Amino acid sequence: QVQLVESWGGLVQAGGSLRLSCAASGTIFSINAMGWYRQAPGKQRELVALLSSGGTTNYTDSVKGRFTVSRDNTKNSVYLQMNSLKPDDTAVYYCNADGVRIRYYSMYRTYWGQGTQVTVSS
Repeated sequence: QVQLVESWGGLVQAGGSLRLSCAASGTIFSINAMGWYRQAPGKQRELVALLSSGGTTNYTDSVKGRFTVSRDNTKNSVYLQMNSLKPDDTAVYYCNADGVRIRYYSMYRTYWGQGTQVTVSS
């Protein structure tokens, strides 16, 4: 069994910063990509940032230059440093782990965290 747990969401003033954390636990052999999605009220879930095991990053245009995704492969964790936050960044942020291989098995799966609320006030 694999679980992803997000933390350190919260309320922040516009222009401020937050750092989200996500830790994947379980008998994990490897993870391909880890990253973050978000869903704002009345909108579909969208990609925020992804980081592959090879170091390739992918950001949605609206956060480029403001957000930075990083990961610690030893801890199976991914982080999202969010700077210069805007009210439009308000959403539930979901951790994602793609291409997860469990020890002793060859199957790859995708896992989601349950989300953490980020609210940015103007």
